[in-house]
Formats: sequence, structure tokens, C-alpha cells
Amino acid sequence: MRLDIRNRTLYAYDDWVAESQNEVRLAPLTDGRQHLVAYRLSVAPSSRSLAFTDYWGTRVDAFGVREPHLSLEIVAEAAVETAGARPRPEAIGWDGLSEQEFRDRHDEYLARTPHADWGPAVADAAADARADDLVSTVVGVHDLVRERMAYETGSTHIGIDVDRVLAEGHGVCQDFAHLAVAMCRSLGVPARYVSGYLFTSSDRTGENVDGDLVNVQTHAWFEAAVPGHGWMALDPTNGREVGVRHVKIGHGRDYDDVPPIRGAVSGSSTAEVETDVEIRRMDPSQQATVLAPPRTHPAPEPSTAQAQQQQQQ
Repeated sequence: MRLDIRNRTLYAYDDWVAESQNEVRLAPLTDGRQHLVAYRLSVAPSSRSLAFTDYWGTRVDAFGVREPHLSLEIVAEAAVETAGARPRPEAIGWDGLSEQEFRDRHDEYLARTPHADWGPAVADAAADARADDLVSTVVGVHDLVRERMAYETGSTHIGIDVDRVLAEGHGVCQDFAHLAVAMCRSLGVPARYVSGYLFTSSDRTGENVDGDLVNVQTHAWFEAAVPGHGWMALDPTNGREVGVRHVKIGHGRDYDDVPPIRGAVSGSSTAEVETDVEIRRMDPSQQATVLAPPRTHPAPEPSTAQAQQQQQQ
């Protein structure tokens, strides 16, 4: 499927901002299920940006606005080709999780993190989902989160912990994803948080639409590592496997590793934030509405002094 995406965010400040520094993670990645055809970032006031790939494999566009401004508009446009979900792996035992090489590769996705720091209630709930085989357990975690949680827009904030999310039984896609990640990790299953988009008229149901244009927000789901298969992606917010209508931006240990926009301003002003995401389903034969090809640069090389220090260690 060909999807053209336009993500616009406007910060309107109540007083002059002397300077702002920002990082944007809104460019879809290219992997085995999707291909980034084109990507373009526009900023007003105009600013030159530096693109690089971070530790987790996500493209970051970093820029600073070094002139007084009352507003900041960020527009990220992308054209993506997606494929369907990978076949679900066959049942597999738990032994593979204890192999040292597997644990070393996935160690960071087994640890507690600020948004996936579970307590006894979450661990007990995860134990209820545990099955004889690993794949059924991951699906069981997905199903349990879907059953125990109700989708309610604006009902939580990004800092809420997963124990409270489970106790209150409602949240948005980030909460569903964090809870699933925490449950998997409590069972010793490596899991990671995914940021992206979903072509649907409702995150709650994930249903397809008859038309070719939807207005959405960024979406989130989770992936669990299955030995011998790779990452198994599920969307507990709407109870669906990640498929052709999902567009992945990036992944990390939790939300803090893949925030869509992160920034800081010089001054004491506050901002009203307006965000609009438009996704258009396109005929694959049509030219992408985004003309600029995707460009990334490696992270900056260490300075000579840093390189010498690393050699001495």
C-alpha cells in the first residue's frame, strides 16, 4: 500500500521566545515490511536541520531557531510503501530465551524503564497470560491488555506508570503499548515500544475506511522478540496484528526513546500546541507528493581528543 503522510505541529507562544532547540522523530523507517519513498521536513521560522540516525535506528532531524519568534511550525511529509504482516511464527518453547547470545542482543529490552516499570499487579496479570509456548504467551499478553483496558482519549498523560494504567483500566495507545511491554518483560520476554501511524478512522477499532483520506494522530504498539523468528508486532489498542495500514517511525525501550518532537525554549513563555496528521492512500503508480528523497547522515564523529581518549581506555 502507498501512503502519503503530512504531519503538522504548530506551537503558538504567549510571549516572545528568544531561541528554541528541537529534535524531530517523524520520518518512517525502511525495514522488511515498509519502504520510505520520500521524506521532507519544513520549519517556520526557517532553520537548517541536521539529520542523523540515533542509537535505536530512528532518523532524527535536529534544528535550532536562533531568532525571536512567537510561533514554531513543523511539517513532516513522507511517502511510504507498506506490506502486510509477517506470518505468525509457529509455537516455540521458552528455552530460547535463556540462550546467552539471545539475551545479550536483547538485554536493553528486558530492563525496567520509566514508562515500563512494573509492580506486583502487572506481574500477576502477565502471569495469567503465560502459556506453555512463547508465541501464545505474547498473544495472550496482547489479548489481556485489550480486554482489561478501555480506550479513552485524553484520559491519561505520558508520565503515568503502568500499575496505575492497569488499575484504572483506561488510556490511549501509548498506555496500551507500555503495559504490554511491561508485562512481556516481567515474564522475561524482550519487548519494545513502537511509534508510528495507523491508517484508520479510529485508533480504538483500527478499522479500514472506504475513502482514501484520514486525519489521525501518531500511534503506538509493541513488538516482542521471538527466538528464531525476530520481532512479532501486535497492536493491543485495537486488537490487531501490525499490517499493511501500520507505518512504523521507530522503536525503543519506551516512549522516551522515540518521542515525535522534543525541544527546549529560552524564555518563560508557554505554548498552545496544535497537531494535525493527514494520511492519504495513493495509487502506487502515482508520483509521491513529497519530492525530496530521504536523506540521513551518520551521527557526528568524535573529536580527535575523544578518539584518543577512547583508544587509551
